[in-house]
Amino acid sequence: MEITTAAKTQTKRGRAELFTGNVWQDALVVAPEPARVRALRVSFEPGARTFWHTHPLGQALHIISGVGRVQVWGGSVHEVVPGDTVWFEPGEKHWHGAAPEAAMVHLALQEALDGVTVEPMEEVSQENYLTKPAP
Repeated sequence: MEITTAAKTQTKRGRAELFTGNVWQDALVVAPEPARVRALRVSFEPGARTFWHTHPLGQALHIISGVGRVQVWGGSVHEVVPGDTVWFEPGEKHWHGAAPEAAMVHLALQEALDGVTVEPMEEVSQENYLTKPAP
């Protein structure tokens, strides 16, 4: 058994090549091999979001606070709120982040495949990001 205290969890700024705006990440679980699970608490300031990306084994997001937006490639933008959970299929191109006027915090759960958890792609355009969410 290993217990990681909250005091030992380091908050890191999201890398500029993966995010638009200010994003903060806390790695909660990075299980040693042969386990593959990764869990992060990700905090997005208003307007902040990921770039388009995929996950080789999929990703689950559980919204903790605020108001967020999610979209899969070719689909509609959707609003998400606390208690909502989103599943992205393996290899499904998507983005997620905060709403324009509200911060958002989610838990992100994914597995590593050969050490890789994410495949980053291009930035989400401001026009795309500001598309009105589907009802």
